[in-house]
Amino acid sequence: MPTHTRVRTRGSSQAGRAVALVADVLAFVIALWILLYLLDANQGNELVNFIHDAATWLAGWSYDLFTFSKEWVQVVVGYGLAAVVYVFIGHIVAGWLYRR
Repeated sequence: MPTHTRVRTRGSSQAGRAVALVADVLAFVIALWILLYLLDANQGNELVNFIHDAATWLAGWSYDLFTFSKEWVQVVVGYGLAAVVYVFIGHIVAGWLYRR
């Protein structure tokens, strides 16, 4: 009687890599904004402004989840939480796709 084994398909492997890459890029954008904020980057600069807008959109759900009296702590925790969640969930989904 033949045993059924799952053969990893190339498509699911590529999909898993794509999901992980997207999650990593989203987290990188958020982490870049945290770094730019901590380094007091010129917010009048178009690149800095673009990164800030993108990170704010990505972390909109987490930024005011907790409030802190120090603004830098609010930025690090509020945006950092979103980055960690994107990486965590993205890699879980990628692993699931990879095992399919």
